[in-house]
Amino acid sequence: MAEYIGGLDQGTTSTRFVVFDHEGCEVARHQLEHRQHFEHPGWVEHDPEEIWENTAGVIEATLRSASLQLGDLAGIGIANQRETTVVWDRATARPVAPAIVWQDTRSADSVSRLIAEGREPFLRDRTGLPLTTYSSATKLGWLLDRVPDGRRRAAAGTLLFGTVDSWLIWRLTGRHVTDVTNASRTMLMDLETLEWDDELLEIFDVPREMLPEIGSSTRSAAELVALGLGTGRGGVPVTGILGDQQAAMLGQGCVSIGDLKNTYGTGNFLLLNTGAEIVRSTHGLISTVCYQLGDAPPSYALEGAIAVTGSAVQWLRDQLGIIQRAEDCEALAASVPNSGGLYFVPAFSGLFAPHWRADARGVIVGMSRAHTRAHIARATLEAVAYQSRDVVKAMEQDLGREITELRVDGGMTANGLCMQLQADILGIPVIRAAYPETTVRGAAFAAGLGAEFWRDVADLPVMPGSGESRWEPRWSKQERAEGLRGWEKALLRSLDWVGEL
Repeated sequence: MAEYIGGLDQGTTSTRFVVFDHEGCEVARHQLEHRQHFEHPGWVEHDPEEIWENTAGVIEATLRSASLQLGDLAGIGIANQRETTVVWDRATARPVAPAIVWQDTRSADSVSRLIAEGREPFLRDRTGLPLTTYSSATKLGWLLDRVPDGRRRAAAGTLLFGTVDSWLIWRLTGRHVTDVTNASRTMLMDLETLEWDDELLEIFDVPREMLPEIGSSTRSAAELVALGLGTGRGGVPVTGILGDQQAAMLGQGCVSIGDLKNTYGTGNFLLLNTGAEIVRSTHGLISTVCYQLGDAPPSYALEGAIAVTGSAVQWLRDQLGIIQRAEDCEALAASVPNSGGLYFVPAFSGLFAPHWRADARGVIVGMSRAHTRAHIARATLEAVAYQSRDVVKAMEQDLGREITELRVDGGMTANGLCMQLQADILGIPVIRAAYPETTVRGAAFAAGLGAEFWRDVADLPVMPGSGESRWEPRWSKQERAEGLRGWEKALLRSLDWVGEL
């Protein structure tokens, strides 16, 4: 039996591959960033070929660093940025256009038209998703309207669509598949039947022939074999597929009803496990599939997605140049005791949960001559925490009960000041996982379950509690209330900047 399992985390800004042993300990890793393309305001694009090349590169480099070959792995699990839309030619395996990223808002006119037609209640009920530019369906429609002869080629099956998991698996194995978690983010799948839905396909004018086969989040080791990566003889099966945030749930061990986590990455994503029940949100949240393990019934989740958090820090680095490295943000922000009444709403591509305002754009308000780049850095970290606070409060309203602690993971949780601000703004403890990169860990867990590397969920390695970090709130109720008032005023200033949505 192979002694290792692999996890691939294909995220919005980078791709990493990590090899784990049977105890869940990291053996080796490698990571590569890919470029972000912003051709027009509200547009966010990736090059699918660059993502594929980086994927092959990180797998090769990781195995090489540990003196391993593909055959030493029992399986590979893929976690991927969700909603990001790729269309490619079946014969050439080449993309016909850049990938339209989940943050992109170019399909706002299509969303407005569907809302005007009264489609939103039906779509939300059938898919669990609000009618916004976030989901894949309107992105795919935009592409099919612009790719030469797009819909005819799609109906003939010569053009294929997929989220990034499907794109990578096609390049790895030649199979056109996805899993229920990714399919649930397209707005083309019935949330209850877990199948592509004819009425949804008709509304969005998407040919069924271009869609991948939907399966569970764990696959048998015989299904999808990846070859030709140049890492030695043989191949390795792809035995796990999960959207990145659902992978983080599995990586955090959030497998029981009521388990809640917040992943801090390019954006923030809070998921609450609701078990077999589909909870229909009335406060701006998403109902989605949490995971489906093998032939077992699916587990569902309530989710709040925030578009810009970690990427706001990248903006300070890459566009404003006020920091040299992302890690510098913490020290700069800590050099001032507070933001001095300055607020930053990073609505670069609209506001996601719980507001869902594609017309919003980023604003910095409350500035005076006394403010410095340190205040902007601190306001950026506060914006991460305030946006998460808005989602937590929406979850409390949907659930009818208070949330008493927040479990966190992701790269940005290394910023201790940001985590302290999160505790201060929420007024509850914040607990960071011992192994914060839970997305790639969850991908490996899914692969291990599919390959029978681990027998079942109870057999998965437990994340050691001794490595946890904990932040308790320090702000008074008055400080918290005053800060929230300022944040809500800043939010109002960010609205109504684009069109009449």
